[in-house]
Amino acid sequence: MENNQAQARGNTSTVWQIVGRLVTAAIVLAITAFFTPGFQISNIWALAAAAVVLTVIDFLITKFTGLHASAFGKGFVGFVLAAVVLYVTQYFVAGYTISWIAAIVGALIYGVVDYFLPGEA
Repeated sequence: MENNQAQARGNTSTVWQIVGRLVTAAIVLAITAFFTPGFQISNIWALAAAAVVLTVIDFLITKFTGLHASAFGKGFVGFVLAAVVLYVTQYFVAGYTISWIAAIVGALIYGVVDYFLPGEA
């Protein structure tokens, strides 16, 4: 009985962690788009979809390569990976547009904002 309750708490905790990551990703992405010239997100739904896509792409990259797409997480490789992920997301989300230069600047801003917001340890 105790194992089932502990497992249920663990599942609930995991769901809230995922929701927390998505909300944090959306906030960081909105701030990044605001401060980055050449980076536009047309509405709240595009922002939400982009946050989901960024989270999924980052999860898949981490799962298969062990690298985390973070400008400060893995140095130059993480910075380039973050810029590529920001750029590629536009092909999956309508209302999300970004240029290569904006992706590079955006990766830097995304890394700075992500560094200061509380999140995954």
